[in-house]
Order: sequence, then C-alpha cells, then structure tokens
Amino acid sequence: MSTLLSIEKRNSVLSSMAVLLEQERANLKTINQQDITNYSGDDLAMEKRLLVDDAKIDGMILSLQQLASQEDPVGQVRFNFTHENGLKISNKTAAFGTILIIYESRPDVTVEAGGIAFKSGNKILLKGGKESLLSNQKIVSLWHQALTDNAVSNSWVEYLNYDRTETQAFLEKPTQKVDLIVPRGGENLINFVKKHATCPVIVSGRGNNFVYVNAEADLDQALAIIINGKTSNISVCNALDKVLIDVNIPDWEVFAKKVVTELQQRNVTILGDSTISKTTNVPEIESDLIWFEEFLDYKIVIGTTNSDQDAIDKINTYCGGHSASIITKNDAVAQQFMDNVDTAAVYQNASTRFTDGGQFGLGGELAISTDKLHQRGPIGLQHLVTNKWYIYGDGQIR
Repeated sequence: MSTLLSIEKRNSVLSSMAVLLEQERANLKTINQQDITNYSGDDLAMEKRLLVDDAKIDGMILSLQQLASQEDPVGQVRFNFTHENGLKISNKTAAFGTILIIYESRPDVTVEAGGIAFKSGNKILLKGGKESLLSNQKIVSLWHQALTDNAVSNSWVEYLNYDRTETQAFLEKPTQKVDLIVPRGGENLINFVKKHATCPVIVSGRGNNFVYVNAEADLDQALAIIINGKTSNISVCNALDKVLIDVNIPDWEVFAKKVVTELQQRNVTILGDSTISKTTNVPEIESDLIWFEEFLDYKIVIGTTNSDQDAIDKINTYCGGHSASIITKNDAVAQQFMDNVDTAAVYQNASTRFTDGGQFGLGGELAISTDKLHQRGPIGLQHLVTNKWYIYGDGQIR
C-alpha cells in the first residue's frame, strides 16, 4: 500500500483531472464513438450506458469538482474515550487500501467511482467491460496525466485489461493486495464476482422495487409516482418493477384501470395477479416467481393486497432489498410500513427513482449497496472508509 496522500494532493489530482476532461472532450467523444461502432450487442440499456456525450462529460467534470470541494473522509473522529488509567483512545476513519471496481459499459464510472475511491485515500484498480475499452483507456491515460502533473505515482490508478478467465484468476489469487471489491452491473457480473472473490465484496446494483398504494393514498400522486418510477429511465436499479394496490381503496378498480391505461399509453407491458387480470384484462402472471424479477425494461407487474401487513410481508418476501415506497396520507401507517419493510431506502409519497447518491446529498455514489455490511444504500465518499483505533499512552501496562 502506498503512503496516504495528503488531502491537498488528492484534491489537486481531482481538479487536474476535471481540467483534462474539458481539454480532451472532443477526443474522448471521438474515441467513444469507436466503442459504440464496435458494440454489436442488442442490449438497449447497455448501449445507453456506453455512450459518452457532452452531458455525460459535464457530469464527470461536475463530480470531480464536487469531490475536490468535499471534506476529507479519512481521519474523521468517530469515538473518543479516556480510560481511568489515563489512556486516550479514539476511533478514526481510515482508507481501505486498494479497491477493485468491476463494471460494465459505463465509461463515466472510470471517472466517478475512481474519483470517490481516490479521494477517500485508496489505490484504485479499474476493470471495465470490453465494450468500453477504448473510452476507458483514454480516461485512464488522463488519470495518469493528472497524477504525473501533481508528482504522484501512476500506480494509484491502474486499469486491468483482463478477459473473463484472467479476471477470475485475479479474483481467486490476486497478484497484489486487494482490500475491497465493488462490482457494478447486472446480476451475472455480481454473482461471478461473489463466487470467485477472496476478499470482501460490496453487492450493488440490483433493484426490483415496489410501490404500495394504501387505502388512504392521494390517487393522483400515486399515479404520477408509478409512471415516473417505471418510465423515466428503465435501465437503472432504482426503477419501479412492482405495484401493490390496496383493495380497500374506494373504487379501487377504477384506479387500477387508470394505471393500466396510462402505462399502456407509454408502451409498458403489464402483467397482473388474478384479481388485476380479471379487473383490467391484462395477462395474468404464470408464476409467483416473477415477483422476484428485476426487469430493466418497459415491463411491470401489478398485484392487489387487502392489508398493510400483507403488503409489507409481500415486499419483504420478493423485493431486492433496494427501495420501496408507500403512497398514503396517513403518516402513522406510513411510519409503520417504513419501519418494517426491509429495504435500503423506504419512501412515503415519492418515487423510488430518488435512491441515488447525488439526490441524497452525498455528491455522487460509488454504488448502491443492498448488503447490510458495511454500508447500505448509496455509498458516498464518507462511507468508502474503514476505521482504526488510536491509543495514546504514557507507559500504561495491563
């Protein structure tokens, strides 16, 4: 592990990187077009994430500027204690050491996740997907220039141009010390990393989010939240996949039909449980297993429930542990729901699309964790640290 860089050095590298991205904007877009031309897949969500346009570059630059202005996450005192024998004991945040980020198709991760890991005092290993190789190599060359310009070793940011076999070998027997792995991508990628990794992995990126429309919901709000959650961006993990409608809503059938009509107008494929299918004529689900699925597509499942507890139980059985929202004017009912639903983010009267580090005031995110250790939900700069105990004595023995 390299010696911890001063916060001034770290900020200076991030600021240099922001300037270089602006200078190399045209070149980066040209190189990215080559990646897009080479991409032969038919995964729309993947292609959308692969594109680097002006808006994406603006986002990368902004994230670096914000990171450079944020407080140092390392060395924050979390606990202080003075022992009766005079020992001064404190617990402070500390860098992990080396973080490996494995991701698919998103060159912006090379900047944003790399920046968060670097700002929090870590060496970064980047393993991007083959579909974005040229874009990633260009961005890493800019990282190296930013490091060199600040008299910092290039070894702080390293790109691993490995195929699947080489990646598996590295996960099982790393050729250098790795303290934490963050996979960002689909379930296949996450399962692959979990299966082969020999060090801690933060699992992120799986959604399957629920909205529960309670008997005391504002139905106009509910409709707008469902439409936004499902259709504003299908390719993200905070998109909506499941809706539960309380049959205690007065005229719930009218509301259900309205939801179906509005979604169909936006080309969403709708499946329903037997009650919804009979009421609205949408196809009935073939198996309850579909409740476990994340779609990342214009597809949704709508079901009915007859009590708050039933809704809570259903969500806890099937959801991905990411986000769940209750639509209700009854704050006590909402609180009960929010305290008992087992997801990283719980909402009252709002879209699950807000589960995001930038939206939550973290200034960006490394990942959205559905694990409970060591941080849950959006992982920002201040969470990408471990901790360390400092004990100051004067000859004390036990």
